[in-house]
Amino acid sequence: MRIPPEPEVPLVHERTYDVRAYRKSATELLIRGAVRDDKPGDLYVPDDPEPLTFHHMVVDLVVGFPTMEITHAEVVMETHPHEECTRIEPHYENLVGLSIARGFTHKVRELFGGPRGCTHTTALLQAMAPVAIQSIWSMRMLDDGSEMVAPPLGKNPTPEQIRERMAFNINSCHVWADDSEMWQRIDAGEEFTLPRTIIERLEARGLDADSWRERMG
Repeated sequence: MRIPPEPEVPLVHERTYDVRAYRKSATELLIRGAVRDDKPGDLYVPDDPEPLTFHHMVVDLVVGFPTMEITHAEVVMETHPHEECTRIEPHYENLVGLSIARGFTHKVRELFGGPRGCTHTTALLQAMAPVAIQSIWSMRMLDDGSEMVAPPLGKNPTPEQIRERMAFNINSCHVWADDSEMWQRIDAGEEFTLPRTIIERLEARGLDADSWRERMG
């Protein structure tokens, strides 16, 4: 295991992000995010064994699919240090109309950075955007009898079809850089590489990767 063990020194602060994506319908996602800051209670209150929560903010975003445009935004500051904190909640309704895909992080900083927003809520938003992108695949995998928004590519898609389907990933990281080895292989007509997690699970269950590939598209 490559993850180092927990340090054997006193804990002074813990921040947790919890971001989940839900399928509202064939054309809508609900992205719910929460950020929470806890400190050991006895750092501030003598002999207090309970964690002391300083921040707990929750954000709900309704996102159109496959447009990835935000159609509804709501911020709730459940726990906050000052009474004035909640006054900024309505300002986050300005997220409506933005794409949660390309340019989202820059736009969030522009609209809500520094004195224009809540530091913790804005940081949470930046953690929510990648979850929305990750959910695109899951939306395509669900089959409830609805008309498919994006039909499968089939067993032998062309490089052009793959680029069109994976447009949201291009230049999102070093693996998906436009000039990366990944794209060079795809443009050369080599078989599109499945995620390692899927390959390992398929092998463990004795299932065929080609069948999965056709369904995933």
